[in-house]
Amino acid sequence: MNRESFAAGERLVSPAYVRQGCEARHSHEHLIRLLLEKGKCPEDGWDESTLELFLHELAIMDSNNFLGNCGVGEREGRVASALVARRHYRLIHGIGRSGDISAVQPKAAGSSLLNKITNSLVLDIIKLAGVHTVANCFVVPMATGMSLTLCFLTLRHRRPKAKYIIWPRIDQKSCFKSMITAGFEPVVIENVLEGDELRTDLKAVEAKVQELGPDNVLCIHSTTSCFAPRVPDRLEELAVICANYGIPHIVNNAYGVQSSKCMHLIQQGARVGRIDAFVQSLDKNFMVPVGGAIIAGFNDTFIQEISKMYPGRASASPSLDVLITLLSLGSKGYKRLLKERKEMFSYLSSELKKLSEAYSERLLWTPHNPISLAVTLKTLDEHQDKAVTQLGSMLFTRQVSGARVVPLGSVQTVSGYTFRGFMSHTNSYPCAYLNAAAALGMKMQDVDLFIKRLDKCLKTTRKEGNKDSDVSAVDNYDKTKDADTEEMALKLDHVHLDTYQDTSS
Repeated sequence: MNRESFAAGERLVSPAYVRQGCEARHSHEHLIRLLLEKGKCPEDGWDESTLELFLHELAIMDSNNFLGNCGVGEREGRVASALVARRHYRLIHGIGRSGDISAVQPKAAGSSLLNKITNSLVLDIIKLAGVHTVANCFVVPMATGMSLTLCFLTLRHRRPKAKYIIWPRIDQKSCFKSMITAGFEPVVIENVLEGDELRTDLKAVEAKVQELGPDNVLCIHSTTSCFAPRVPDRLEELAVICANYGIPHIVNNAYGVQSSKCMHLIQQGARVGRIDAFVQSLDKNFMVPVGGAIIAGFNDTFIQEISKMYPGRASASPSLDVLITLLSLGSKGYKRLLKERKEMFSYLSSELKKLSEAYSERLLWTPHNPISLAVTLKTLDEHQDKAVTQLGSMLFTRQVSGARVVPLGSVQTVSGYTFRGFMSHTNSYPCAYLNAAAALGMKMQDVDLFIKRLDKCLKTTRKEGNKDSDVSAVDNYDKTKDADTEEMALKLDHVHLDTYQDTSS
């Protein structure tokens, strides 16, 4: 309702009441105006009524919602299901145009505005998280792997002779397949063991650049967030190598936005050397459904080149999800989540250390990994060949998700490349181990329940391997609460062993 509508309303209802309602609406509109003027995430989160008002205002700016609209094209925002239309707030046209995912659509001013303001808010959050000099970014409706592929394909036009991508090894399939899908040959650089940590072999990276020739190398593809005992790559040193040899540098920052340490590495790498783009997942860093990523960088022109490489229009769903989430949280709310995640990492580390020592195991010392932790499983591996994998199956059937066990000697072939010791990021790590991570949104009760169930599984597994062993670090396990889960899990342990092996890789 505009001023004239409110004035007309005063003829029907007391002017004092109407003016009060008008002022209430203006308070919502004031928040929306500030958002559009500043293009930054508001400090305090919005309530749902303001959010829905904003989304409704955007939707009625799109042609499919015009009163009396007559569409005679092949794509006019027609939706058969009313439920689908409501699910998308009637923002049906998507984002971008056929030649550029960041371009404005003439028939969808509202969706285009949503796209622009979402990218602006995400850029503000990336700066807040620690990469203060980032120049530009955009949300792309693809997960991290395909977004990395888009970056590599864009570099192809700049470096037509290049055929190799130098990649410090990380045992995660999607980032490896992103290079294969783009048509390049990955050159795997094995990590070096320093204490318990697996770190970047800088000498091997530089030697390989010299061997292949800088012009034949498309880029160095490095990683920040990863499973311990691997730790983030030495980004500063890699960035210097890239600058010295004139080679682009693409960083897989999949779930690194939630870590100030990962973001600091990117910022420092760009300061002392070269980082062309860094890619991060939406679901892991912003707690939204899977299906989106952010491509960001320090050169505005290059980021625009990547956006223009995307063929066709794109779904607005990931942009809509992260816009709603950031406006609901506000910058204060997101900062609170970052702070809580750090606290949960410390708490999880402390609890895993106590539990591991009770079973004559130890928490691996990986101080350079700010998200993931690893506990040795040496005693299990000594008792029984399949005991390590059996532990993973037991956790899986007891509804513990995210934990992964890494046995010794696993071999996996990915897109024709064979990796020995797959999942451990090296050919032969000294011991089997269990991973757990403190990611954004984890609560203390999650840690407590995980420790209880892990303790129960370790006790059971050790009994099977050694009948004399009867250790329980957490004797107050809530048997009543978990009785049904435990009974079901015992029946399914062996049934789901193969299923767990598939999901953990």
